[in-house]
Amino acid sequence: MSLLLALTILSAAPEPLLPGFRRSPHFSEQVREEWHDGNVRIFFNVGPFDAAKPTRLVIFATPNGNTIEETLGCGKSDSLSWRYDIQHVAAQIRRLREVDAAENVVLAVVEAGGLTWPSYRAKFQDNPARIRKLVESIVARIPAKDVRITLTGHSGGGSFTSGFLNGGETIPASVDRIAYLDSNYSYSNDEKHGDKLLAWLNGDTARRLVVIAYDDREITLNGKKVVGPTGGTWRACDRMITRLGQDVKFTSGKRGDFEHYTALDGRITLWRHTNPNNKILHTALVGEMNGLLEALTLGRDLKWGTFAGGRAYTEWIQTAPGIPARTADMSSGSQLFKAFDGLSKPAREDAITKELLAGNVPEHLRKFITVTAKRSDKSGKDHTISFEVMPDYLALGSDANFLRMPMTPQTATLAADAYGCTLPTKVMVDLIHDAATAKLEPQPLGEPRESVKQFANHNAIIEGQRKSHKLGELVSGIKKDIMNSNRIREKPHRLAIYGWHKLDGQPIQPLTIVHHDGYVDYSHGVRLVKRSVMLDGKPRDIRDLLRDPNLAVLLSDEGVLTQPGYE
Repeated sequence: MSLLLALTILSAAPEPLLPGFRRSPHFSEQVREEWHDGNVRIFFNVGPFDAAKPTRLVIFATPNGNTIEETLGCGKSDSLSWRYDIQHVAAQIRRLREVDAAENVVLAVVEAGGLTWPSYRAKFQDNPARIRKLVESIVARIPAKDVRITLTGHSGGGSFTSGFLNGGETIPASVDRIAYLDSNYSYSNDEKHGDKLLAWLNGDTARRLVVIAYDDREITLNGKKVVGPTGGTWRACDRMITRLGQDVKFTSGKRGDFEHYTALDGRITLWRHTNPNNKILHTALVGEMNGLLEALTLGRDLKWGTFAGGRAYTEWIQTAPGIPARTADMSSGSQLFKAFDGLSKPAREDAITKELLAGNVPEHLRKFITVTAKRSDKSGKDHTISFEVMPDYLALGSDANFLRMPMTPQTATLAADAYGCTLPTKVMVDLIHDAATAKLEPQPLGEPRESVKQFANHNAIIEGQRKSHKLGELVSGIKKDIMNSNRIREKPHRLAIYGWHKLDGQPIQPLTIVHHDGYVDYSHGVRLVKRSVMLDGKPRDIRDLLRDPNLAVLLSDEGVLTQPGYE
């Protein structure tokens, strides 16, 4: 993403949030994350939204072995796997929004438990009904009357589409585009997929079926063929063409290395790469060749780039999670104190957000410290759990001059999303205190609790206490933690705070939700924890762990956490 584009978008006035959504750190978007049926994670991404316009809902099923985050994509980083730089579904959707002024474009990425839709379908015999209900629940989150659905996905994500087809004798009228992105492995004439697709296509001339695949019959990996003698998407295309060709007339041709099949005036389109060099093109078709953009725009007069050309969405790739580098010209803590003093609370939160997203964070906070504990799961099995935590509370400025900055939980969540982090649970706050090498006595102050002057006064007192410890040591006892808790759902717009441990290990503040989530005072701190934790030596996303009924107790005394953060 270009710096100019990022700053332009970040400076734009934010749009009103849709119900249940939160602000994203990227491109002034809105996001929502939730779990459905205990087995499926859903991530919504919404750009500019005008209720007067029709809404295009793109439901994208993740490929085998890929998380939602890997499917969305981001910039390259040494700390991330190659999977983040192959599909770039989010960037392609943003490019579509840029060229399509007629519709709201909403993206919903769906991830099956175990990261494989074929296994999900094998686990639940009633998967067709489950998938239909899942789609209905996604549509219900979008506050629009005219919602047109595109069903798509990559690799094993095509099994999601097949499950949907199996969920009824007909395809709902709200679906007007189905796109297989090298994902039609599970297309089956025995399950009457062809019959249903033809009936659906014949019901409305606005409907489209798009298939993108390649010749995978002879490709090898580590010396072995990737697909069996009847498998692969090339052969699946043969099955589709044979069945659909009984009722419609295909026109075929060739464009470069692609075979091109169309029928019904282009409303059925199949692209098959002949793969003359016998390469694995599975992901290249989707990302490098702009396959998603091609599938979403066929038949529409939208100028976005070229299928099989270079990436048409590069400037829309979001930055990799992490704290951006701080530059020498950024404001110090003292300068920010003067700039923030006297601002309204909304203006101050906006200013804090811009500093956080720009990377105006002291160097010592970037060196996370590992906290390790031995704990038992719900079944009684012992585990070793490790997580990485900021050594101190989130501050703005430089190491030489910084201000620990209280903020709303929404701003804290935005920073956490940008940095690849999350807020801690009550159990984690206690574990952090136990591991701290710089335990300081709490220093409560009186009124005015919510003033920037009091923020600075408290910061100065803490620094006076901390002088006997090195900057970057794990510190505790100086703030209450804004935390993640199920209790914030007990009443609308609640703030959960806990901690401020005394030297004897007892917290001054029991877990409470007495405050509204817009309340900020000098005693509140934001301590971020990296989302990636180590469970018995293996990486695990903390949000998935906290959703596991057996493992959640390792880091939560509330059992399963139902929401990942603050709306």
